[in-house]
Amino acid sequence: MRILTVNPGSSSLKLSMVDPDGTVVTENAGARHEVAPMVADMPEPDAVGVRFVHGGTGFTAPVAVDAKVTERLEALADLAPLHQPASLHALSEITGALPGVPAVACFDTAFHATLPDAAATYALPAEWRERFGLRRYGFHGLSYSYAVRRTREFLGSLPSRTVICHLGSGASLAAVADGRSVDTTMGFTPLEGLVMASRAGSIDPGIPLWLIKHGIEAAEVNEALENRSGLRGLTGTGDMREIRERAEARDAVALAALDVYHHRLRACAAAMAATLGGLDALVFTGGVGEHDPFVRHRLAEDLAFLGVSLDPGRNEDARGDADVTAAGSAVRVLVITAREDLEIAACVRACLGGAGPGI
Repeated sequence: MRILTVNPGSSSLKLSMVDPDGTVVTENAGARHEVAPMVADMPEPDAVGVRFVHGGTGFTAPVAVDAKVTERLEALADLAPLHQPASLHALSEITGALPGVPAVACFDTAFHATLPDAAATYALPAEWRERFGLRRYGFHGLSYSYAVRRTREFLGSLPSRTVICHLGSGASLAAVADGRSVDTTMGFTPLEGLVMASRAGSIDPGIPLWLIKHGIEAAEVNEALENRSGLRGLTGTGDMREIRERAEARDAVALAALDVYHHRLRACAAAMAATLGGLDALVFTGGVGEHDPFVRHRLAEDLAFLGVSLDPGRNEDARGDADVTAAGSAVRVLVITAREDLEIAACVRACLGGAGPGI
């Protein structure tokens, strides 16, 4: 089965054609409104897989798309306003360009369907929780699923207690026990948790309430928390590479922002390890996790009390999937290239009757 994987971002779109053996034979990227021209430049697939950030409580596994499924996905759009509409648009364009080709929706929230109630439940009135489905959903699940599979392949077996760090423009952590998600930093929406490129991460919920009470419109508060906070709010840019360059030049604002970023990262990573009752493996993935050796080095130093130690030379030289564990470290430290396209393809095969992801 040759599968076209569709990975919409808030403003961009990535397409990959994956052969039956898992080889990516064609890739294409562009603006999200250019779906039809991008598809026209690629071979015709046997099936299509589209990434959806949010599946709510109703979608905990990949699902073949029909009119009823599309309607249910549209109802979830306000839970991930940066991404869900983009995925719906891409799905509409793809099905129009490829009539008769089956399409499968693949969900970032599905990996976290195994969260125990203690981790998923917010201490809110029962009426609200039941009426609105208020709970921790978690995100980046396709990336986590792939990282779990690749870690098993890389090490020959899967460590029992693994913390996976998906660090990119959006960022989150997951506590993975024997391949299952048991805790994660993102919550009801992708706003919770770590400091990100443009999202604030966890803040006192009283802050937006106070701002609204004092005349800031709710829509402006929401826009600021999504687009003008995080590293961008601290430094004027969400680009970690630029912030790193400024920090190396001893720019005080950049240095302070990195301290804030790492303070939250350290605290959340330690919390994930506490959920697991210890740590056997620490895995980095995502754009920052894969390409920024300083972020990896600083977190490893911060978690040294848990037995984490990475090799400085291996860390600096890491390209692609790499083991950067120091000799004698009690915890394995890996860098895994994020391959959501391969995970989407595996999910499509599982949904349509082929070989599944193997987790």
